[in-house]
Amino acid sequence: MATKALSFALSFNDLTNCFSSNPPRAAAAAKVSVFTVRCSSGSGERPWKNSDARLVLEDGSIWRAKSFGASGTQVGEVVFNTSLTGYQEILTDPSYAGQFVLMTNPHIGNTGVNFDDEESMRCFLGGLVIRSLSISTSNWRCAKALGDYLAERNIMGIYDVDTRAITRRLRQDGSLIGVLSTDDSKTDEQLLQMSKSWDIVGVDLISGVSCKSPHEWVDKTKQQWEFSSGKVPGETFHVVAYDFGIKHNILRRLASYGCKITVVPSTWPASETLKLKPDGVLFSNGPGDPSAVPYAVETVKSIIGKVPVFGICMGHQLLGQALGGKTFKMKFGHHGGNHPVRNHQTGHVEISAQNHNYAVDPATLPEGVKVTHINLNDGSCAGLAFPAQQLMSLQYHPEASPGPHDSDYAFKEFIELMKQRENRTKESLPQLSTLHSG
Repeated sequence: MATKALSFALSFNDLTNCFSSNPPRAAAAAKVSVFTVRCSSGSGERPWKNSDARLVLEDGSIWRAKSFGASGTQVGEVVFNTSLTGYQEILTDPSYAGQFVLMTNPHIGNTGVNFDDEESMRCFLGGLVIRSLSISTSNWRCAKALGDYLAERNIMGIYDVDTRAITRRLRQDGSLIGVLSTDDSKTDEQLLQMSKSWDIVGVDLISGVSCKSPHEWVDKTKQQWEFSSGKVPGETFHVVAYDFGIKHNILRRLASYGCKITVVPSTWPASETLKLKPDGVLFSNGPGDPSAVPYAVETVKSIIGKVPVFGICMGHQLLGQALGGKTFKMKFGHHGGNHPVRNHQTGHVEISAQNHNYAVDPATLPEGVKVTHINLNDGSCAGLAFPAQQLMSLQYHPEASPGPHDSDYAFKEFIELMKQRENRTKESLPQLSTLHSG
């Protein structure tokens, strides 16, 4: 490496003359001291990475960035997430399949990743877009750097891009299809054409994230992370959970509330579920358009009214359609851990964790269905109840992860719904004394 050096000498008199035009006599009489300073300019190369990636949006805008994680070319729908923490939970949330997640929080990667915060067995999103990538990690649970984690899972990431400007564009124009690429051989025009020729609407995404066979779930929320002050019920209820892209912490919260859980694939027949004689059925979160999975809607229809049901996110939307309502694609959706929701039943405002691009139109729902929660940012439907059919649903995530725990009570309400059914079943059975007297 070529090195240039600059040498010069300074005397004591030179130094004192720098600060005073009349140096003290003692200084003038002092012995002259000489020292040498050497300055190295290095090789002349920049010590930082140059831009080597592009994000091309379908509106024609091109955003130069630096890559981390995997390399290549990937297409997806760009959405922004306003969460301040929890990027690892977001990366492993199956509901982000087919999407690039842009984090509005500018500094990402400072806590690294660990083995406890996974929400599924792998990453399902198409890519991660951030402003600043942390050059170091400082968390006692850190097991790996974010860039290494993404590279191992073949997930693309870009940084040093103006995420505020892109977020404003998404808020103004709505979610946009984009292409991430580190391939210099592809022109901007080619990437633009890729973005315009791909669509996420009408695509069945839940079949690609669901489990392939039924299995039991037994893990509860670990004691050090348990935040519920309510007493866990002593009796056990059997819940069949449909995996449309279910998060692990939904299952952990159900288990912590005393449930025995059987997880089944998205295509599992309703008849097979009812043969298990569950006390309740959970329809989970999941990615994409609920109108693209009519088989799931038919499954929900076949179960409603037979056992208590609880829908979360995609499950909420499928319940809306199964009841005869309609769903629609939102302009840019809700993604973040800071959405205010009003609970009409209590009057309380909850800060909620949300992740969805579709919503139920309450005006299309039949008589008897109640809107229980409203998103205070835009007035959209955030929860439903149909007491006659023992049905409840939320458009957001009561388990949070990441996010506040304001809505964890929803799991307890589901338990109460199953208790009510059990009590009604007992009351409808003939008493032993009546049988003997007959």
